[in-house]
Amino acid sequence: MTLQLTPSPDMLPVTMDGSRILVVDDDADIRALLSDFLEQHGFAVTAVGDGVGMDRAIAVQDFDIAVLDVMMPGEDGLSILRRLSARGGLPIIMLSAIGSDVDRIVGLEMGAEDYLPKPCNPRELLARIRTVLRRHRRNAADEPAAGGQRLRFAGWQMDMGARLLTDPDNVVVTLTDGEFRLLRAFIEHPRRVLSRDQLLDYSAGSESESYDRAIDVQVSRLRRKLERGARGDGADELVRTIRNEGYMFTAEVRPA
Repeated sequence: MTLQLTPSPDMLPVTMDGSRILVVDDDADIRALLSDFLEQHGFAVTAVGDGVGMDRAIAVQDFDIAVLDVMMPGEDGLSILRRLSARGGLPIIMLSAIGSDVDRIVGLEMGAEDYLPKPCNPRELLARIRTVLRRHRRNAADEPAAGGQRLRFAGWQMDMGARLLTDPDNVVVTLTDGEFRLLRAFIEHPRRVLSRDQLLDYSAGSESESYDRAIDVQVSRLRRKLERGARGDGADELVRTIRNEGYMFTAEVRPA
Protein backbone atom coordinates (compact mmCIF):
# COMPACT_ATOMS: atom_id res chain seq x y z
CA MET A 1 0.00 0.00 0.00
CA THR A 2 1.29 3.44 -0.93
CA LEU A 3 1.48 5.88 1.96
CA GLN A 4 0.29 9.44 1.44
CA LEU A 5 2.87 11.86 2.75
CA THR A 6 1.77 14.39 5.35
CA PRO A 7 1.55 18.03 4.18
CA SER A 8 3.91 20.65 5.56
CA PRO A 9 2.63 22.60 8.62
CA ASP A 10 1.61 25.64 6.60
CA MET A 11 -0.49 23.44 4.30
CA LEU A 12 -2.12 21.28 6.98
CA PRO A 13 -5.78 22.17 7.60
CA VAL A 14 -6.55 23.40 11.11
CA THR A 15 -8.89 21.03 12.93
CA MET A 16 -10.78 22.10 16.03
CA ASP A 17 -11.72 18.56 17.10
CA GLY A 18 -9.37 16.56 19.27
CA SER A 19 -6.01 17.24 20.78
CA ARG A 20 -3.20 18.64 18.63
CA ILE A 21 -0.22 16.34 18.16
CA LEU A 22 3.12 17.36 16.68
CA VAL A 23 5.05 14.47 15.08
CA VAL A 24 8.74 15.14 14.40
CA ASP A 25 10.46 12.39 12.39
CA ASP A 26 12.76 12.47 9.37
CA ASP A 27 11.17 9.30 7.93
CA ALA A 28 8.33 10.40 5.61
CA ASP A 29 6.66 6.97 5.67
CA ILE A 30 6.55 6.95 9.48
CA ARG A 31 5.16 10.49 9.50
CA ALA A 32 2.40 9.48 7.09
CA LEU A 33 1.59 6.26 8.95
CA LEU A 34 1.37 7.93 12.36
CA SER A 35 -0.57 10.91 11.01
CA ASP A 36 -3.19 8.72 9.33
CA PHE A 37 -3.56 6.46 12.36
CA LEU A 38 -3.82 9.24 14.93
CA GLU A 39 -6.21 11.29 12.80
CA GLN A 40 -8.47 8.24 12.54
CA HIS A 41 -8.66 8.34 16.34
CA GLY A 42 -9.78 11.97 16.53
CA PHE A 43 -6.49 13.84 16.86
CA ALA A 44 -5.34 16.82 14.81
CA VAL A 45 -1.82 15.98 13.60
CA THR A 46 0.96 18.15 12.24
CA ALA A 47 3.97 16.19 10.98
CA VAL A 48 7.39 17.65 10.20
CA GLY A 49 10.79 16.20 9.28
CA ASP A 50 13.24 18.08 11.50
CA GLY A 51 13.79 20.65 14.22
CA VAL A 52 13.46 23.57 11.80
CA GLY A 53 10.01 22.40 10.72
CA MET A 54 9.10 21.84 14.36
CA ASP A 55 10.04 25.42 15.30
CA ARG A 56 7.95 26.76 12.43
CA ALA A 57 4.95 24.67 13.48
CA ILE A 58 5.20 25.72 17.14
CA ALA A 59 5.44 29.37 16.09
CA VAL A 60 2.01 29.30 14.43
CA GLN A 61 -0.04 27.07 16.74
CA ASP A 62 -0.10 25.40 20.14
CA PHE A 63 0.17 21.66 20.62
CA ASP A 64 -1.00 19.34 23.39
CA ILE A 65 1.78 16.79 22.93
CA ALA A 66 4.80 16.05 20.71
CA VAL A 67 6.07 12.71 19.41
CA LEU A 68 9.78 13.16 18.75
CA ASP A 69 12.28 10.91 16.96
CA VAL A 70 15.78 10.71 18.45
CA MET A 71 17.91 9.91 15.41
CA MET A 72 17.52 12.76 12.87
CA PRO A 73 19.94 14.61 10.59
CA GLY A 74 20.88 18.08 11.75
CA GLU A 75 19.68 18.74 15.28
CA ASP A 76 19.03 15.40 16.98
CA GLY A 77 16.01 14.56 19.07
CA LEU A 78 17.75 14.80 22.43
CA SER A 79 18.94 18.32 21.65
CA ILE A 80 15.40 19.27 20.62
CA LEU A 81 14.06 17.64 23.78
CA ARG A 82 16.44 19.74 25.86
CA ARG A 83 15.18 22.94 24.20
CA LEU A 84 11.51 22.05 24.57
CA SER A 85 11.91 20.93 28.18
CA ALA A 86 13.56 24.26 29.03
CA ARG A 87 10.42 26.05 27.79
CA GLY A 88 8.14 23.70 29.71
CA GLY A 89 4.48 22.94 29.15
CA LEU A 90 4.64 20.60 26.15
CA PRO A 91 4.67 16.88 27.04
CA ILE A 92 6.98 14.84 24.81
CA ILE A 93 7.10 11.15 23.88
CA MET A 94 10.39 10.00 22.38
CA LEU A 95 10.76 7.41 19.61
CA SER A 96 14.13 5.82 19.01
CA ALA A 97 15.67 3.00 17.00
CA ILE A 98 18.15 2.76 19.88
CA GLY A 99 16.18 0.90 22.50
CA SER A 100 18.77 0.44 25.25
CA ASP A 101 17.92 1.14 28.87
CA VAL A 102 20.63 3.81 29.03
CA ASP A 103 19.13 5.80 26.16
CA ARG A 104 15.64 5.48 27.60
CA ILE A 105 16.79 6.67 31.02
CA VAL A 106 18.68 9.61 29.49
CA GLY A 107 15.58 10.67 27.57
CA LEU A 108 13.35 10.44 30.65
CA GLU A 109 15.84 12.33 32.80
CA MET A 110 15.99 15.09 30.20
CA GLY A 111 12.25 15.62 30.48
CA ALA A 112 10.50 13.15 28.17
CA GLU A 113 7.18 11.85 29.46
CA ASP A 114 7.66 8.47 27.81
CA TYR A 115 10.12 6.63 25.54
CA LEU A 116 9.28 3.97 22.94
CA PRO A 117 11.64 1.91 20.77
CA LYS A 118 11.19 1.88 16.98
CA PRO A 119 9.50 0.22 15.28
CA CYS A 120 6.58 0.60 17.66
CA ASN A 121 3.00 -0.60 17.46
CA PRO A 122 0.83 2.45 16.62
CA ARG A 123 -1.79 1.24 19.09
CA GLU A 124 0.76 1.20 21.88
CA LEU A 125 1.81 4.74 20.96
CA LEU A 126 -1.86 5.78 20.97
CA ALA A 127 -2.29 4.32 24.46
CA ARG A 128 0.84 6.14 25.71
CA ILE A 129 -0.35 9.42 24.18
CA ARG A 130 -3.74 9.10 25.87
CA THR A 131 -2.12 8.30 29.20
CA VAL A 132 0.18 11.34 29.04
CA LEU A 133 -2.66 13.66 28.00
CA ARG A 134 -4.90 12.42 30.80
CA ARG A 135 -2.15 12.95 33.35
CA HIS A 136 -1.51 16.50 32.16
CA ARG A 137 -5.19 17.40 32.03
CA ARG A 138 -5.69 15.96 35.51
CA ASN A 139 -2.76 17.98 36.84
CA ALA A 140 -4.00 21.15 35.13
CA ALA A 141 -7.47 20.66 36.56
CA ASP A 142 -6.01 20.37 40.05
CA GLU A 143 -4.17 23.70 39.82
CA PRO A 144 -5.65 26.33 42.17
CA ALA A 145 -5.91 28.96 39.42
CA ALA A 146 -8.21 26.79 37.37
CA GLY A 147 -9.91 25.24 40.34
CA GLY A 148 -11.69 28.34 41.60
CA GLN A 149 -13.76 28.92 38.47
CA ARG A 150 -17.54 28.88 38.68
CA LEU A 151 -19.64 28.23 35.60
CA ARG A 152 -23.36 28.43 34.81
CA PHE A 153 -25.42 26.51 32.26
CA ALA A 154 -29.21 26.18 31.85
CA GLY A 155 -29.79 27.37 35.42
CA TRP A 156 -27.19 25.03 36.89
CA GLN A 157 -23.95 26.13 38.57
CA MET A 158 -20.66 24.25 38.78
CA ASP A 159 -17.97 25.27 41.26
CA MET A 160 -14.86 23.72 39.70
CA GLY A 161 -12.69 24.19 42.78
CA ALA A 162 -15.15 22.72 45.27
CA ARG A 163 -16.44 20.17 42.74
CA LEU A 164 -19.91 21.31 43.69
CA LEU A 165 -22.88 21.10 41.31
CA THR A 166 -26.14 22.85 42.18
CA ASP A 167 -29.38 22.54 40.22
CA PRO A 168 -31.72 25.41 39.18
CA ASP A 169 -33.41 25.22 42.61
CA ASN A 170 -30.00 25.64 44.31
CA VAL A 171 -30.03 22.02 45.51
CA VAL A 172 -26.62 20.32 45.60
CA VAL A 173 -26.33 17.30 43.29
CA THR A 174 -23.67 14.82 44.39
CA LEU A 175 -21.31 13.59 41.69
CA THR A 176 -18.83 10.74 41.70
CA ASP A 177 -15.28 11.54 40.59
CA GLY A 178 -15.94 10.04 37.16
CA GLU A 179 -19.21 11.96 36.74
CA PHE A 180 -17.53 15.22 37.73
CA ARG A 181 -14.72 14.69 35.22
CA LEU A 182 -17.21 13.86 32.47
CA LEU A 183 -19.41 16.90 33.19
CA ARG A 184 -16.32 19.10 33.34
CA ALA A 185 -15.29 17.80 29.91
CA PHE A 186 -18.73 18.67 28.55
CA ILE A 187 -18.95 22.16 30.00
CA GLU A 188 -15.38 22.98 28.92
CA HIS A 189 -16.30 21.98 25.33
CA PRO A 190 -19.93 23.08 24.95
CA ARG A 191 -21.88 22.76 21.71
CA ARG A 192 -19.24 20.55 20.12
CA VAL A 193 -19.55 16.91 19.16
CA LEU A 194 -17.14 14.88 21.29
CA SER A 195 -16.34 11.31 20.34
CA ARG A 196 -16.02 8.61 22.97
CA ASP A 197 -12.25 8.61 22.50
CA GLN A 198 -12.15 12.36 23.08
CA LEU A 199 -14.29 12.04 26.22
CA LEU A 200 -11.91 9.38 27.49
CA ASP A 201 -8.98 11.71 26.85
CA TYR A 202 -10.67 14.73 28.43
CA SER A 203 -12.28 13.07 31.43
CA ALA A 204 -10.59 9.83 32.45
CA GLY A 205 -8.69 9.64 35.73
CA SER A 206 -5.76 7.34 36.34
CA GLU A 207 -8.06 4.64 37.72
CA SER A 208 -10.78 4.96 35.09
CA GLU A 209 -11.85 2.19 32.76
CA SER A 210 -10.33 2.99 29.37
CA TYR A 211 -12.85 1.68 26.89
CA ASP A 212 -15.65 3.24 24.90
CA ARG A 213 -18.58 1.61 26.67
CA ALA A 214 -17.40 3.01 30.01
CA ILE A 215 -18.19 6.48 28.66
CA ASP A 216 -21.71 5.38 27.67
CA VAL A 217 -22.33 4.12 31.20
CA GLN A 218 -21.02 7.36 32.75
CA VAL A 219 -23.14 9.49 30.40
CA SER A 220 -26.23 7.49 31.35
CA ARG A 221 -25.55 8.00 35.06
CA LEU A 222 -24.84 11.71 34.60
CA ARG A 223 -28.04 12.17 32.59
CA ARG A 224 -30.12 10.61 35.37
CA LYS A 225 -28.71 13.07 37.88
CA LEU A 226 -29.19 16.06 35.59
CA GLU A 227 -32.72 14.93 34.79
CA ARG A 228 -33.76 14.96 38.45
CA GLY A 229 -32.95 18.66 38.67
CA ALA A 230 -33.77 19.70 35.13
CA ARG A 231 -36.59 21.98 34.06
CA GLY A 232 -38.29 21.95 30.71
CA ASP A 233 -36.40 19.86 28.13
CA GLY A 234 -34.60 17.69 30.64
CA ALA A 235 -31.19 16.02 30.63
CA ASP A 236 -31.44 14.51 27.15
CA GLU A 237 -31.30 18.02 25.74
CA LEU A 238 -28.29 18.94 27.88
CA VAL A 239 -26.34 15.87 26.78
CA ARG A 240 -27.46 14.92 23.30
CA THR A 241 -26.47 11.69 21.58
CA ILE A 242 -25.07 12.25 18.09
CA ARG A 243 -25.53 9.01 16.20
CA ASN A 244 -22.29 7.32 15.10
CA GLU A 245 -20.24 10.27 16.40
CA GLY A 246 -20.55 10.70 20.18
CA TYR A 247 -22.18 13.27 22.43
CA MET A 248 -22.79 17.01 22.50
CA PHE A 249 -23.39 19.28 25.49
CA THR A 250 -26.03 21.66 24.17
CA ALA A 251 -26.24 24.36 26.85
CA GLU A 252 -24.49 27.72 26.70
CA VAL A 253 -21.83 27.90 29.39
CA ARG A 254 -20.97 31.21 31.09
CA PRO A 255 -18.89 32.34 34.05
CA ALA A 256 -21.01 32.56 37.18
